[in-house]
Amino acid sequence: MADYDGCALKNTASNMIFADGNPAARVMVIGEVPGRDEDRVGLPLVGSAGQLFDRMLASIGLSRADTYITTLIPWRPPGNRTPTDEEMALLTPWLLRHIQLVNPERLLLLGGAPAKSLLPQAGGILKLRGRWHDLDAGDGTTRQAMVTLHPSYLIRSPAQKRLAYADLLALADKLG
Repeated sequence: MADYDGCALKNTASNMIFADGNPAARVMVIGEVPGRDEDRVGLPLVGSAGQLFDRMLASIGLSRADTYITTLIPWRPPGNRTPTDEEMALLTPWLLRHIQLVNPERLLLLGGAPAKSLLPQAGGILKLRGRWHDLDAGDGTTRQAMVTLHPSYLIRSPAQKRLAYADLLALADKLG
């Protein structure tokens, strides 16, 4: 991926954000696009959203060491803009291959962009969150994916934390 030059976002980002955590974890977390903090550090889910995410995981007895975290797109779009449909279409095959290689038992999709990219037929995030979805990463293996609200959204809309907590409880229940 580091040698891939087919996406202009690579030219405007400071770092490529590939992944963090345990590649053998049962849960793969897919966040939205890297923000300023992620681009500076080179890791997914850092800064205030990352701190909230760590607390969210702790609320169900997990830590980053129990998960494998990546982002929908590995480079921060200029000005923190939403990635275009073309950028998502270009980079989604890379993400699907990443999912195949890691082969997690469960996926946790943080926010609308990963949900739109990986579950395009299903609707908006509020319609998708709170239930399990079948996701085929192109290798014929169906994996279960839970969509929930992104921590950065929860910082802006704290009243929605109860919805995200319910989603995390569903994840914890599936993990046993």
